[in-house]
Amino acid sequence: MIIAAYRPCVATDALTVAVRRALAGVARTPRLLVACDYDGTLAPIVADPQRATPVPESVTALRSLAGLPATTTAVISGRALRDLAVLSRLPAEVHLIGSHGSEFDIGFVHDLTPTQKELHEKLRIELGALVDGRPGVGLEVKPASVAVHVRQASAEIAQEILDAVLEGPQLWPGVTTTEGKRMVELSVVRGDKGAALDALRHQVGATAAVFLGDDITDERAFARLSGPDIGIKVGDGRTAAAYRIPDTTVVAIALAFLVEERKRWLFGEDAVPIERLSMLSNGQSVALLTPDARVTWMCHPEPDSAAVFADLLGGPSAGYFSIRPQRDGLPLGQRYVPGTMTIETRWPELLVTDYLVHLDEVNRTDLIRAVSGRSRAVVEFAPRPEFGQVRVRLERVPDGLRVLGTSDPWVLRAPGVSWEITTDGTFPTARALLEPAGGEILLELRCGTDDLGPSPIAEPERRRRASAWWSEWLATLQLPRVQRELVARSALTLRALCHSETGAILAAATTSLPEEIGGVRNWDYRFCWLRDAAMTARTLVALGSTGEAEAFLRWLHGVLKTVSGPERLHPLYTVRGTTLGPEAVIDTLPGYAGSRPVRISNAANQQVQLDVFGPVVELVVDLAQRRGELTEPDWRMVQAMATAVRRRWHEPDNGIWEERGRPRHQIYSKIMCWVTLTRALQLATRYGRPADPAWARLRDQIAAEVLERGWSSELSSFTTAYGGTDLDAATLHIGLSGLLPPHDERFQATVTAIEAELRSGSTVYRYNRDDALPGREGGFHLCAAWLVEAYLRCGRRTEAEELFQQMVDAAGPTGLLPEEYDPIAERSLGNHPQAYSHLGLIRCAILLDT
Repeated sequence: MIIAAYRPCVATDALTVAVRRALAGVARTPRLLVACDYDGTLAPIVADPQRATPVPESVTALRSLAGLPATTTAVISGRALRDLAVLSRLPAEVHLIGSHGSEFDIGFVHDLTPTQKELHEKLRIELGALVDGRPGVGLEVKPASVAVHVRQASAEIAQEILDAVLEGPQLWPGVTTTEGKRMVELSVVRGDKGAALDALRHQVGATAAVFLGDDITDERAFARLSGPDIGIKVGDGRTAAAYRIPDTTVVAIALAFLVEERKRWLFGEDAVPIERLSMLSNGQSVALLTPDARVTWMCHPEPDSAAVFADLLGGPSAGYFSIRPQRDGLPLGQRYVPGTMTIETRWPELLVTDYLVHLDEVNRTDLIRAVSGRSRAVVEFAPRPEFGQVRVRLERVPDGLRVLGTSDPWVLRAPGVSWEITTDGTFPTARALLEPAGGEILLELRCGTDDLGPSPIAEPERRRRASAWWSEWLATLQLPRVQRELVARSALTLRALCHSETGAILAAATTSLPEEIGGVRNWDYRFCWLRDAAMTARTLVALGSTGEAEAFLRWLHGVLKTVSGPERLHPLYTVRGTTLGPEAVIDTLPGYAGSRPVRISNAANQQVQLDVFGPVVELVVDLAQRRGELTEPDWRMVQAMATAVRRRWHEPDNGIWEERGRPRHQIYSKIMCWVTLTRALQLATRYGRPADPAWARLRDQIAAEVLERGWSSELSSFTTAYGGTDLDAATLHIGLSGLLPPHDERFQATVTAIEAELRSGSTVYRYNRDDALPGREGGFHLCAAWLVEAYLRCGRRTEAEELFQQMVDAAGPTGLLPEEYDPIAERSLGNHPQAYSHLGLIRCAILLDT
């Protein structure tokens, strides 16, 4: 077996590798400024300056850049602004700055003081007399300056004229001089290209700038560049710029290259459809894999920690770990090993097997990638800790790589693999060529340890244990016959979102996968919502597994100890049961398919959501029934939640959908308050516990108020909130909860109204109203599941089966579902995989199995 260092081929191009790498790097800045000179950069130098027209391809590239989000373009020229505008004919989106940075708008001349105007006129007269009748010498009068051009004069005359200017008018008080290629310009105001670049940078808030220029006057702009900025000198001559290209033709190529790199970063043009992503899990950590075996998302040490690989939200520069055939080619397929969370990706003569190791150690994540077959494979390892906010180094050591510069130690064990380490100037990437030659090569990423030694447990046994952990649990479930395999995958997915150490349950594995491509509805779901977790645990109880519910309730009991009562609970917590930090934006990541901002944490943490008690008490009911007893801690919690309802049910809240506008009297929240009291009374009766006499009276009071104030005669439906005229899929729970019987005409009318207003083909929207956020969203799989159940309760089984089948058809190739589906674009949306979607699918399958 031969394992050699891998060196990718670089195509011969007009741009050097260094220039391409620099431009590709700066294209990934949050707010980019691209500025350049005109003559000699955008336009070739010609004998007659009035015939200097820009290279068309450069104009096209500047226009394209100016049309991109968070991107500003400008031309900073020595020409008068009016002449620059007329000659360049650049679109209005491109900022024009004339007179070496002195003119930022056409009306600039009106800003001169009387003294400056007088000095300007004196310069015009004196310099006009100096050049009058001298062959090849020209005078250019600008609003705040006068330039003398000697480009077409003989060397002797040129030197004579320049000396006369520099020894005469240049010395006048109030005059500022700018020297360029065979020209000198005298201005009555201070201004240079560097100052202009800085002013524009400040105005647009640029995080990095690119400046291209050929003239001596451009050196002042190059001198102002620092940090991530890029300076490119056009042509020969000494320069402070770090890079150089030969002429205006290559300027056009460089700008076009920058356009493509910027677009690719901003819009995620290579974004994998969300539903095609597959999840790895070991009950502690999660990672997402693309269909071609690229680790595109992984956090450490917790699933709600900062990302190690965030390619999903930021492209390759945000970190990835890929394995592919050397000859490229699309994979033949990807699948979960049945009954496990182990993923196999297959090409002709190449198989990549991925799984997360089950460990007892805290703050440890081990990802094993096994490469087998006869085809050569290329590996690229590009860790980017803290969402790419922390710079690291990669060190080659015997048996692998060390990642240096992280708070936790990381290593990649890969005995016998020869690595080539390159850098883009900020981050390193390790590459290698593997030749399995019919055998198997192991790559073991170990986060949280510096141990590069062999594991005391052989890899085949670790793989067997990882598979058995899932398959043995799955074997204990009572699965419905309807869509049995997909239900099994959904159950495994829900179990994979459970944090085994703490008992917390994630709402989803990701943050900021968009509810609208290119939109701002991007939220962080890597936390434990009390409502979502209770619904997930209750679904697993329905399948026969109680361990997750018991662990979650233990976690919740621990959280309750940190507050004065359930009414003071936050809607969501970290997996460790702590409150969330402030919601923040990572503006260095462009987002999935250009959907910005990328958010971490979630401001819903501070909302009032009074519906959360209902799902928790329903979980206690189902768990007690399944195990035949009601524990004392669980009963005390139910009592406390009933008391919380009594104290707060009458308040408006933000509701299940966490709208960020004004709280309303949400009908779903009132229904869940009713559910809390109703189920508490059922527990008291069934298990001989004392019930507060006020519970029954309050239950009836809430029901009466909901039926009176929640119904709209005009709409023939229950609405979102008291006094509202908008509909909400969550209001289906007026019948699904039992507050109204299925045969009640008001429930059936509500089902019909929601179907007409909110169902669109294969999906159901949450609502159709202004929620104070721009853009739209997709339909929610959970809402579709609710409508399936409503159809069944109303005796409309055929429609229920049809809608359920459409839900099933939306699942990805490996059976995973994100939060939403866009029936128009026919693509999935939202965080992935989503607990709501999978528990909704399981609930429907159970109901349809009867």
